[in-house]
Amino acid sequence: MTHVQLNDMNTIFRPKLTLLANSDLDAIVNDACRVLETSGVLVESANGRALLLDAAATEHAGRIRIPEAVVRTAVQSAPRRICLYDRDGGLAMDLGEDRVHFDPGSAAINMFDASIGRRRGGTTRDVINLVRLVDGLPNYAAQSTALVPGDVPGPLADRYRLWLVLLNSRKPVITGTFLKDGFAPMHAMLAAIRGSETALQEKPLAIFDCCPSSPLKWSDLTCQALIDCARAGIPAELISMPLTGATSPVTLREAVVQQAAENLSGIAIHQLARRGAPIIYGGAPSAFDMRHGTTPMGAIETLMIHVAYAQVGKHLGLPTHGYMGPSDAKTPDYQAGMESGIGVVLAALAGINVVSGAGILDFILTQSLEKLLLDHDACGMALRLIRGIDRRDADIVALFAELVAQGEFLSHPHTCKNWRAELSMPSILVDRQSYGDWEAKGATSALDRAREEVARRLERATIPAPAPKVEAALREIMQREAARVGWELPGR
Repeated sequence: MTHVQLNDMNTIFRPKLTLLANSDLDAIVNDACRVLETSGVLVESANGRALLLDAAATEHAGRIRIPEAVVRTAVQSAPRRICLYDRDGGLAMDLGEDRVHFDPGSAAINMFDASIGRRRGGTTRDVINLVRLVDGLPNYAAQSTALVPGDVPGPLADRYRLWLVLLNSRKPVITGTFLKDGFAPMHAMLAAIRGSETALQEKPLAIFDCCPSSPLKWSDLTCQALIDCARAGIPAELISMPLTGATSPVTLREAVVQQAAENLSGIAIHQLARRGAPIIYGGAPSAFDMRHGTTPMGAIETLMIHVAYAQVGKHLGLPTHGYMGPSDAKTPDYQAGMESGIGVVLAALAGINVVSGAGILDFILTQSLEKLLLDHDACGMALRLIRGIDRRDADIVALFAELVAQGEFLSHPHTCKNWRAELSMPSILVDRQSYGDWEAKGATSALDRAREEVARRLERATIPAPAPKVEAALREIMQREAARVGWELPGR
């Protein structure tokens, strides 16, 4: 249990999950630094190599060995707190300490179609529906470019997804580039929302994922994304993805060491590009299933690696990210609820600042609008859990004497005053009726109710478009990109 604040009557404690002792955290960071000094990293980017070599790193057999002092200096220069703002400039995410925020998982290429019970390729309409649905769900602090539409030319996919989010939501967004030339137009769109690049730096609207390749490699694309983010002052999010026994040691601790080494090398490159630029310590590692050759995001060992590496990030004083909430199930069924529910609860208990994965099925390949709604309730329960148990009454003895004398609790002023603060109310997707009432109302399953609720919410969603001048600027940027590949941009 961790102390979080004081109220007028008592200290409030917050439940907290840790898997490693402080001595373990020190040892993991030390081991990761030794790996970087001896094995080094493969850096395919000429710009990235130049930054490291100019900072006293050395090259051996094509790999860059990074001195521990360079790594430690980079960590110290990275901000301890990062704030994200919505389209209107309001604070939406305060990343640091143990503040938890949820967003949908990305970047799926399929959409689960509840009408047929199977997945199919994602489309522009699916992306718009997903974004509009998430905009109205308060337990999701941010959007993500969660689905890759298959009806768009591949070279446009990264910037096109962001364009659709900015048109159809007020929330900040977690995104990323697929091609090196994607950053400039995406940056331009974000600056158009804010009015200038300076205003965007002051009130960031997006986080860009930057993914090293395990083991210990930075591709030209992802390294350049780190550098671009740093120089633009846009928050970067490290997404290291070691797979135990496949692209990292099979033992959990050593996978965490490798993940730390990959992230620390990224922080070094990033901070050398611009000291003090915002960066988030994150990842999407997985325990590898040797039986099927798959990467189960819902495995308890996968979740344990996430909790452990988030501890390392917090130990370093950095904002943290975790990919907890996906399921490997193919439909929104019991397995999906079990894996996703456990994931978001553990993430909240670990105090991870950005928790991605809601709505995801099938090893991050498939998004589901119905699961997004169901996961929203799970996120709400997790957020309620970490609020902990408060003491609201100074004179407990007098309270019980009065309650016993009255012999009735439901209408007592104490109940009326406190029940809404104490008890979180789930959505209509969660069934708490009697059996008779449930049967009388159609005997529906959670998935049945979710399907109906998705349709209802999309029909009623009213999301203001950006200001006409801003919307025109966004469209001009996207039209210019479409013209480069000979594609006609559809109407809004």
